[in-house]
Amino acid sequence: MPGLCETLSLRRALTFTTGLVECLCFAGAMFGWASLVFILKSDGYFSSGCVNATESNATQVLDCTGQDEQFSLVFTIASFMNNFLTLPSGFLFDHFGTTVARLFGIFLYTLGTLMVGFSNAALSIMLFPALSSLAAGGVLFLMTNMQVGNLFGSHRSTIITLYNGAFDSSSALFLVIKLLHEAGFSLRSCFVFLSACSVLHLFRTFFLLPRDKIPYKLPEGYTYGITCGKTKTLSLEHTTTLSPGSVEKPLNQDFAVKPEKSFAECLKSRFFVLQLLWLSVMQLRHYLFIGTLNPMLQRLTAGDPTLVSRYINAFAITQLCGVLCAPWNGLIMDRHKGKTRPPGESEQETDMRASVLSLFLTSLQCVVFSLCASIPYLPLQYLTFVLQVLNRSFLYGGNAAFISVAFPQCHFGKLYGLIMSLSAVLSVLQYPCFALVNGPLDGNPLYVNIALTLFSLLTLIHPLSVFLHCRRLASQRAISSSS
Repeated sequence: MPGLCETLSLRRALTFTTGLVECLCFAGAMFGWASLVFILKSDGYFSSGCVNATESNATQVLDCTGQDEQFSLVFTIASFMNNFLTLPSGFLFDHFGTTVARLFGIFLYTLGTLMVGFSNAALSIMLFPALSSLAAGGVLFLMTNMQVGNLFGSHRSTIITLYNGAFDSSSALFLVIKLLHEAGFSLRSCFVFLSACSVLHLFRTFFLLPRDKIPYKLPEGYTYGITCGKTKTLSLEHTTTLSPGSVEKPLNQDFAVKPEKSFAECLKSRFFVLQLLWLSVMQLRHYLFIGTLNPMLQRLTAGDPTLVSRYINAFAITQLCGVLCAPWNGLIMDRHKGKTRPPGESEQETDMRASVLSLFLTSLQCVVFSLCASIPYLPLQYLTFVLQVLNRSFLYGGNAAFISVAFPQCHFGKLYGLIMSLSAVLSVLQYPCFALVNGPLDGNPLYVNIALTLFSLLTLIHPLSVFLHCRRLASQRAISSSS
């Protein structure tokens, strides 16, 4: 029916577009922390951490190391919660579906924006729960939007990576708030406006997303959302008698012909362990860079606030490019779609083979980014910013896309959440690293950066392992066909 097809196409286009806007403008705002810190410092947050100190030449200076440590701790806890709460969020998403997960995410996000908006220098402590709530709510926005890739078949990985890139680019939201603050807008008015935007998130939840989840492979004529005030759903026994053009098919009704791996089997696989280590090492490198960017620029600019502001703005502007960088990773993973597969090779094996180049390029980017971040030369940081956003876009988009092709779709939320949660444990090391730099290393991060660069080299083991796995399967098929 042409009318039904046009309605489905329009709804899917709106779902994709509004999901992209949601990820781009809201979901990953926490990672624009460097811009927000600039505002918070000017408003006197944690100012008790600044004390008068005397240098060796008897000059009186204001030592704000304690203030920087408090801000670093806020970001460390928020980034930990951003990942750790992904595990319960994944279980919530898998067991209760999209609507419940998004309502919880909207509640957390709104709570976080209101707490920042009604905080002040005397209530600096409110930043701890506020940023953690923003992070957890943003992750639920991303997680419930990534399933939109299932609506577009052969472009599935491209859309997953695009949404992750938009998640990264949303860190520029705090740059916008910084510019508005410099133009005279208060921090409170900006964050109260963000909380009011929750109405838009509720609209998407009820009208442009399914109550449960979007299945993969997509049934013919699949529809979702609210039509004429009611969501069309269908039980298993009705699928043989009703037209497929008017049903919302639950995710667990898949068309796979072979038994899928159990959740426990997925956890025991070497791909899960290697993916966890691959993500954790690179994520720690990024978190430490973002969390220490402000004090690093303070050191390289000799405390010049104009120069610091210029570089903070440049960093935030480059974050906008994440949405442009990420789809290239998806295109790398989807480049085989539409081509004839080798005889005997399953679609999952083809997807795994296509992921090798993506994993390798991401690891290589991290090594180069880490090298640039280790060199204390101020103009070089422009290149570091570009490499950081490129690598971060590839990292999170590639992580989600790899999990979606390497493991059964029914476990995606749990596995994605578990990997993100376990990687959060390693990300906590950013705070002791920061304390090590400010303490025994006397503000010089060179040795810590060298260590992280060496660890980044170890991430190349993962793409090598996937490559050898694909070669072994190809050899087995060759032997079977010859016999």
